[in-house]
Amino acid sequence: MKINHETWGNIPLLHLYNEETANENTPIVIFLHGFESAKEHNLHYAYNYVTSGMRVIMPDAILHGERAEDLDAIQLSMRFWEIVLTNIEELNYIKQQLVDKGLYTHGKIGVSGTSMGAITTLGCLTVYPWIDAAAVMMGTPNYVELAKNQLQQVADLGLKLPMNEAELEKMYETLDFFDISKKPELLANRPVFFWHGKKDHTVPYEPAHRFYKNSMEQYAANPQRWQHMTSKSAGHQVNRTGMLANVQWFADYLL
Repeated sequence: MKINHETWGNIPLLHLYNEETANENTPIVIFLHGFESAKEHNLHYAYNYVTSGMRVIMPDAILHGERAEDLDAIQLSMRFWEIVLTNIEELNYIKQQLVDKGLYTHGKIGVSGTSMGAITTLGCLTVYPWIDAAAVMMGTPNYVELAKNQLQQVADLGLKLPMNEAELEKMYETLDFFDISKKPELLANRPVFFWHGKKDHTVPYEPAHRFYKNSMEQYAANPQRWQHMTSKSAGHQVNRTGMLANVQWFADYLL
C-alpha cells in the first residue's frame, strides 16, 4: 500500500492506493474527517478501502490538521459552517484534480465522512451528481436546525454571537440550499448508507433517522440502496461494526 502526502492547490491530503494494481478506473473514496480532527485520524478506514481495491483521498479541512490556525474550540466552533461550506466547494476541486492527474476517467467515486465530514457529505449530494455512492457516519441533513441549536448553545454560554440578524438570515438561507431533506429527489437513487449511535449528543440521532425514514419512498424500487445502521449503545464515535459496514458498502457499490 502506497501512502502519499500531497498538496493539491492549497489542500494537504493523503493519497492511498495499491501501487501494483491501481489505475485510472480504480474506484475512489474521498473521506472527510470530523470537527477538531484531521486527515490521518481515519487511516483505519483507508487501510480497509485500499485492501478492498479502492483508491483513497483524505484531505484536511480548512482550520484543521496542517491548515490549523491558532483558534481555541469556541473560536473554531463559531466557524463550523464556514468549514462545511468550504469542504463542499473543495470537493469539486479535488474531483477535478483527480481528472487532471489522470487518476479518474470512467471509474466510480464515493464520498464518506464522520460527523462534520458526514454532514458535508449530505450537502455534497445536493450539488454533485457525479457522486456515485455515499456513507454518512453520524451526519445529519438538517443544516438550519443544527445551526440554530449550535448558536443557542453559544448564547447559553453567555458568549456574543459573531453575526447580526441580517447576517444570520443570509447564512440560514445558504445552509437551507444544501439541506437535501428539503429536496430528496436529488438523491437520484444513489446508494447511501447511514450509521448513527442512539446516544449521540453531538449530532443528534433523531433528525437524521427521520430523514432516512421520510425518504424511503425515493428508493421504493431499490430499497437495498438506502440503508441505516443504528447502534443502541454508541455515542459520538463509530464502532468497528459500523466502520466495516461502511467499507463493505463501497465495495458493493463502487467495485
